[in-house]
Amino acid sequence: MYRIIADEADFLVISKSPNVHFHSQDGTAGVVAQLEQDLGIKLFAVHRLDTPTSGLLLLAKHPAAARQLTELFSAHQVQKYYLALAKGKPKKKQGWVIGDMAKSRRSMFKLMRTKENPAITQFFSTSVGDGLRLYLLKPHSGKTHQLRVALASLGVPILGDALYGSDVADRCYLHAYCLHFRYQYEDGSWHDYEYFDIPQQGEVFSMQGVTEALKQWQAPESLDWPDR
Repeated sequence: MYRIIADEADFLVISKSPNVHFHSQDGTAGVVAQLEQDLGIKLFAVHRLDTPTSGLLLLAKHPAAARQLTELFSAHQVQKYYLALAKGKPKKKQGWVIGDMAKSRRSMFKLMRTKENPAITQFFSTSVGDGLRLYLLKPHSGKTHQLRVALASLGVPILGDALYGSDVADRCYLHAYCLHFRYQYEDGSWHDYEYFDIPQQGEVFSMQGVTEALKQWQAPESLDWPDR
């Protein structure tokens, strides 16, 4: 269900496996409940990942840490970067996807032309062979299904995303790749944290083209991100 990436004094960083529920449901423990059981400690969620999405997940160890981390996420002071794979040619290869999101059919969301309270996503992409492109996605908001909807709106739903696409694969190829933030401890000291998680599950993520592309994206925050 998970791998522990870092065990810090105030929080835990794990890599969630794909198709693992965040919350417990249907009588099965979600990843947070399973961690609490395995480690024998109480954990506090400060953000979440969709069930099909894998990758980095941050969990606080006590209420004060949860408050600070929640505030950092709410203020968009946690830089998050995701990887996705999709087939076909997108409407644009890099740039921004901006628009309000509205509920659609079958628990889906759709991107609107309006921008009153928009979902905002910045991205790069590169060809990795076999008609596939790898996307590096930087969400500037935290809407439900935001990245899945963003790529679907470009005409390239994420490979293996059963809800927004039709291509069958061994998993949904969306992965939380990097977290970067600054955290203050109770003694007043500040620490910068940056975590990376190379995807380990999914045949297509192991393609040589993906491996080569990731060498160029080892420092996402220093890339020349496209302007609006």
